[in-house]
Amino acid sequence: MPRIRAESIDEHKELTRRALLDSAREQIARAGGVEIALADVAIAAGVGRTTFYEYFSDRDDVVASLVEEELPVVLEGIIASVDPSLTVVERLGELAAGMVEFVADDPVLGVILHKEIGRMSPRSQERIALAHSQLSSEMTDLYRSGVAEGSFRPFPPGLAGMLIQDSIMAGARLIISSRSHRPDVAAITEAVKSFLLAGLGDR
Repeated sequence: MPRIRAESIDEHKELTRRALLDSAREQIARAGGVEIALADVAIAAGVGRTTFYEYFSDRDDVVASLVEEELPVVLEGIIASVDPSLTVVERLGELAAGMVEFVADDPVLGVILHKEIGRMSPRSQERIALAHSQLSSEMTDLYRSGVAEGSFRPFPPGLAGMLIQDSIMAGARLIISSRSHRPDVAAITEAVKSFLLAGLGDR
């Protein structure tokens, strides 16, 4: 069992919290879902189960906290990777592709976002949705710009966002369900992008 060493109480608390989050990530990766034993999380982090409850209230809390810490950084990177000189349509397609590819690169967050979130508490779902809001806002802005310039057709309020999200989730879930064999991520990504843009397109 690893020991957590720190020079101050505050540093010790931060290192302990980080160790618990890292342990939760490892347990989710091993289990392929969020049905993880908190005792295993605590033991792998080098602390007792009682200590776990000093930092997190339950399993959903530690999972939501993991997403809150890591997802915004990931999304910022995906958004920054899209060339701003591309057209609105191309940029939306690249963002959608980036999210599908992200699931292949980070199966832990991918499983939480696209498989397990519906089984978590309403409060945890709200926290995860908030952590995801940066990308949602970016895609909404691009869609609205596309409608304004005539590249996308107008849909009833909220429907376009659901169509975008559902298309991405379909690709992500296909990748997640293909863990027993290597999925063709490039083909799945291209199919999601093509389907999404054709559906939103003003044709």
